Amino acid sequence: MVQTNIFGPATTRKTVRPDGAILLQAEQPLGCCPEKLTEKLAYWARHTPVALFIARRNPAQAGDWQTLTYADTLRIVEGIAQYLLDQQFGEGETIAILSENSLEHALLALAAMHVGIPYAPISPPYSLLSDDMGKLRHTLRVLTPKLIFAQNGQPYARALAVARELFPEARIVSVENPVDVHFDKLLATQPTEVVAEAHARITADSVAKILFTSGSTGMPKGVINTQRMWCTNLQQITQAFPGLAVTPPVFVDWLPWNHTFGGNHNMGLTLYNGGTLYIDEGKPTPSGIEATAQNLREISPTAYFNVPKGFEMLVPYLEKEPELRATFFKNLQFFFYAGASLAQPIWNRLEALALETTGRVIPIITGLGCTESGPSALFANWPGSFSGLLGLPVAGMNVKLVPDGTKLEIRFKAPNVTPGYWRNPEATHNAFDEEGYYKTGDAVRFLDESDHNRGLVFDGRIAEDFKLSTGTWVNVGVLKATVLREGSPIVQDVVLAGLDKEFVSAILFLNPYACRTLANLPDDVPNHDAFTHPTVQQYVDQLVERLGQHATGSANRVAKAIVALEPPSIDLGEITDKGSLNQRAVLQHRAGLVDRLYG
Repeated sequence: MVQTNIFGPATTRKTVRPDGAILLQAEQPLGCCPEKLTEKLAYWARHTPVALFIARRNPAQAGDWQTLTYADTLRIVEGIAQYLLDQQFGEGETIAILSENSLEHALLALAAMHVGIPYAPISPPYSLLSDDMGKLRHTLRVLTPKLIFAQNGQPYARALAVARELFPEARIVSVENPVDVHFDKLLATQPTEVVAEAHARITADSVAKILFTSGSTGMPKGVINTQRMWCTNLQQITQAFPGLAVTPPVFVDWLPWNHTFGGNHNMGLTLYNGGTLYIDEGKPTPSGIEATAQNLREISPTAYFNVPKGFEMLVPYLEKEPELRATFFKNLQFFFYAGASLAQPIWNRLEALALETTGRVIPIITGLGCTESGPSALFANWPGSFSGLLGLPVAGMNVKLVPDGTKLEIRFKAPNVTPGYWRNPEATHNAFDEEGYYKTGDAVRFLDESDHNRGLVFDGRIAEDFKLSTGTWVNVGVLKATVLREGSPIVQDVVLAGLDKEFVSAILFLNPYACRTLANLPDDVPNHDAFTHPTVQQYVDQLVERLGQHATGSANRVAKAIVALEPPSIDLGEITDKGSLNQRAVLQHRAGLVDRLYG
């Protein structure tokens, strides 16, 4: 595939105010976008009716792809929408989706949006991994659902029992092992004129869905996603990467729809640009990566989205399998990562593989955003990017950089920014400043103070930084990225300690698969034994030594490290639903490890 029009314009206007705030705005104007997202579904159903919209493996049919065209999808969505309208949802009543990505999940979500019923995809770990179901109970109480969906009633039995206890009148819909209503009943419903009437009443300010934050600073908050917010952001992304509109994109994607990256960005871009989404049932885990590799042996994506861990686990497959490389890189225009910094060694290996396979460098890019910005606010959409470069504001985005001590906090105001949190006026009030800018809590800096168009670089989370006893500030985000880069692939995540102490120390969470490989241990060796193996312990000691060699002072030197032998707990709030660590919760619940570091 010849790469054309991959990147859109990337220049901004910069204004420095007397109060020290810096304003940035893209010079490219924001283009027109639809008022509601399912207008795009109707458009593609008319213009490319037989084009493939979405597909997923069907285990009942030897793993063959089960597919839906745009015309099929619109027809089914209108029928499901009729069923939903027949339930007579009241003001504030919603749909809660408990389970993972699936065709039925997509159809139900689109039907809800099509007739203006707010829905919320809830993180599956809240239902499947939690012991106390605390976050599930919280999200359900916030939502007051009238209909609750789980793909399979059996693994979600405990969660559905909790839902029934809280909302006994709610209808529970499932595809397999139904508790109440089988999904076939929704599929059998025939639409009437009331579906079109309900669709016509939707405005740009109507709530499309509610996405819950990861809960890294307390219980999850329900971020309101309006139709305007979602449609605007998809137009902004498409302007940043106009190649998406030139050739219908093809994505192979595992990222969960309860998170804004997978649900808004990737699913939304597919629909917005008439593309195809192959739902990847794999995950970046030792047991799940094989499914991802198998899907990529068959399907050639035009862009590939993942978190850094996903790229890290995919690279060895690409290095070992020439045929996989050929399929994977055949139509690929760019890589996109988010969620954390991509380790430079992984970046270099991806570039080398692309160059070896295609004879050209395939751009690796990222940006900055959050659930509250739907998600995208900045992109580094130009060649020659590097890990940590966040880029410049998307079209229509107003950015304000506010001095906070020695740092600059980045804040957003634009049509793609949420109006607030569902049923949480206090959190809504606290989230915005006096000028209506959303306060992200992220710190950034200019790559080049003399040329702002070279972009912004991530400078950590303001709330995570701490002072040593010497009064020296520790930039947690930057130092954490250094530890992960140097410790890859053994170190999976890290929490830094040292508040009011003389030096910085680290609690390391290790990758059990990588540890077994390093120590040449069989797969059935318990994680504890792999983590405490002398070879792994020696690696940790050498890592601390390497980090010390690169350090320039106490603020960026990790003097000691200890391995966490127990995985982070979702019930204790140590890990969010997207897999990131909650630094404060880990330090609080693992005070014994901190004591050992400073004993």
